[in-house]
Amino acid sequence: VVQNNLPKDFPKLKNDAFLLACRGQETPHVPVWCMRQAGRYLPEFRESRAGKDFFATCRSPAACCELTLQPLRRFPFDAAIIFSDILVIPQAMGMDVQMVAGKGPTFPEPLKEPEDLLLLQSKVDVNKELDYVFKAITLTRHKLEGKVPLIGFTGAPWTLMAYMIEGGGSTTQSKAKRWLYRHPEASHQLLKMLTDIIVEYLLGQVAAGAQALQVFESHAGCLGPAEFQEFSLPYLRDIARKVKDQLKESGQDVPMIVFAKDGHYGLEDLSQSHYEVVGLDWTIDPRSARERTGGKVSLQGNMDPCALYAPKERIYEIVKKMLEGFGTRGYIANLGHGLYPDMDPENVGAFVEAVHAHSRHLLNLK
Repeated sequence: VVQNNLPKDFPKLKNDAFLLACRGQETPHVPVWCMRQAGRYLPEFRESRAGKDFFATCRSPAACCELTLQPLRRFPFDAAIIFSDILVIPQAMGMDVQMVAGKGPTFPEPLKEPEDLLLLQSKVDVNKELDYVFKAITLTRHKLEGKVPLIGFTGAPWTLMAYMIEGGGSTTQSKAKRWLYRHPEASHQLLKMLTDIIVEYLLGQVAAGAQALQVFESHAGCLGPAEFQEFSLPYLRDIARKVKDQLKESGQDVPMIVFAKDGHYGLEDLSQSHYEVVGLDWTIDPRSARERTGGKVSLQGNMDPCALYAPKERIYEIVKKMLEGFGTRGYIANLGHGLYPDMDPENVGAFVEAVHAHSRHLLNLK
């Protein structure tokens, strides 16, 4: 009997194109996956999730496993990403987070002033508080049967801090940014607290079976270069360095991806932050991204998700141009952000197919 609940004796990996591309090695085709590939654009996802509480789903390893596998039954993606949410960390720190229909994630009692930090669980035992994520990863690794690698992920400290203070989504992040300008010490205290938990959380994901890790700095765009340098970048670097140092001790090496959405001003810095891969949104030109990162890292991205509203022929053209801009080496095709709920699965399939077909064509020309 295969014990699907133990993080060992995993099936042998059959398609390692994604992991090779992370390390800048040659691949038979350009690997592709999509942020939010397990999402509401899939009717089967909507059916599985119907009437269930979002975070209750996150806490069910079997449900997370099923949602992670759904897109792979439909499309030949080259990687799976575990179904979870970045806000499980604030929850583990004792904050109440609810998913409100039509509004998104909501914190009934956000952090208002620095003294509120005393209400947080600063030392979190991730194996106790977040074991449901680790169990989901282990189960999914077994159920994937080695088809493709499994990516684990986390939100980055600044992005999580912004949610914890804003109490939900925000276009300006002005409440959170107010802290950066008015309470810089308390801000650093919170960012450090989050960094320590994130490091343990990512190490737990690798122990559970994650084969790559992505750090989402989704709110990079509302920071200027100076604030990014002070409140985001040092913590992103710390996370990669600490995770890698810990893994090295046990002879492990797992590629890490950093995705700082709209953080173009930080591209050079991000390419020198101990991550193998830098994720890009659609506002960066592929050729210029290659020049500015100087071949130091692999790149991931960056088709505008809205291009998926285009007819299939047009998607093919857009993909062709994107691949020619990035080149086929050290490149993972993706969108510049997550898939939107009203997108047609057929067009997602056309995107994946276009990446595979055109990259094979380019590689054959070499």
